[in-house]
Amino acid sequence: MNDPLVVTPAGVVRGARHDTGEVYRAVPYAVTPTGAGRFAAPVPHPGWRGVRDGTRPSPTAPQPARDFGRLDLTPYFGPGWVPGEYLTVDVHTPAAGDGKHPVMVFVHGGGFVTGSTSASLYDGRSFARDGVVLVKVNYRLGVPGFLDLPGAPPNRGLLDVIAALAWVRDTVAVFGGDPGNVTVFGQSAGATLVGALLADSRARGLFRRAIMQSGTGSGAFTPEQAARVTAALADVLGVAPEAFADVPDERFVEALPSLAGLDLRTATAADPLAGLSPFSLVLPVQPAEALPDEPVDLLIGTNTEEGRLYLVPKGNLDTAAAESLGAALFGDGTRRMIEAHGRAHVYSFGHRSTALDGRLGAAHTVELPFVFDVARDPALHGETGLLGPGEVPEQLAAEVHGAWISFARTGDPGWDRWPVVKGFGH
Repeated sequence: MNDPLVVTPAGVVRGARHDTGEVYRAVPYAVTPTGAGRFAAPVPHPGWRGVRDGTRPSPTAPQPARDFGRLDLTPYFGPGWVPGEYLTVDVHTPAAGDGKHPVMVFVHGGGFVTGSTSASLYDGRSFARDGVVLVKVNYRLGVPGFLDLPGAPPNRGLLDVIAALAWVRDTVAVFGGDPGNVTVFGQSAGATLVGALLADSRARGLFRRAIMQSGTGSGAFTPEQAARVTAALADVLGVAPEAFADVPDERFVEALPSLAGLDLRTATAADPLAGLSPFSLVLPVQPAEALPDEPVDLLIGTNTEEGRLYLVPKGNLDTAAAESLGAALFGDGTRRMIEAHGRAHVYSFGHRSTALDGRLGAAHTVELPFVFDVARDPALHGETGLLGPGEVPEQLAAEVHGAWISFARTGDPGWDRWPVVKGFGH
């Protein structure tokens, strides 16, 4: 069987067929920046001649390895840093050019410093199987993506996501998608970026619906906090911020551990990420306080034991501390977004992983295998796998994944809007 070809405005892409549809990997939506361009707004890709190979995984943004103790999060973080042209999307489709399917655009998590579309947890075949075009986005991370620099546009990783959504508007039809029915969804840092998109006028009209999984509407740094991170990095590097354009990506990545635990509390603001990452959005007003009068449809929720991910794998079994951390990172900011939006569909995910002697529980990220309907993947099981050695409920993935699909199709996931809260796996 011949590999499928798609003619995009930028050039021809060769994909691959699989049991539920087709996939086109590493399709560029912008020029991957180097040098001083790493701190500039994204520039549309000029296109290519000939046929571009879309059958291999994309390179990834510069990023460090992250350690979660005994827990194996390889399916979540993917291959780590793979140098190359990484401002790309992967597209899973039932069939290119076949009708006008709903489109879902996924923004990965990873604390604003790690992650990629190549992570096995984000296998998109179930979306293609169910008649949805799934687009997964790589964006700038860490220093190039989110460090606040004088003279550079802030939140460049967010600008990348906006550029990818513009690419979807202009290109997704050739992959069989409906550019008038786009749902953007993200998890963790990706969900926080989705919250920012809801409040950003530059993203207006680029999507119709949004899903926030374990994110926050109040996770942005103030300019004062962001300036503290920039000054600390300059001190570590021994280079003034004005000269950062000449610093190689390898040096930025090496310097990141030196920023761990940086005190970002100020007289007027707490650290919204509780010290877990030195990078976030930098905004004068939190997204939950800047929504338009008529925000787009929103599906939003958290897991019941979010904070356990950050404590249990390293041997900290303090459940009160885990509960407090989960509320600070995700619960409080999610509630603020729900209240500000006013008509969101709200969920609570309570299925408890049996990993790490049964103590991981309904931690951060545990809902993802059910959203992507990959909960049977052996890589997610075993004592140190995300879902643990126990059996997972047979119908839970169908229920969760089906709700996401239904919301993308119609705006109705299957339950009433807030104050109703749909429980999954409780």
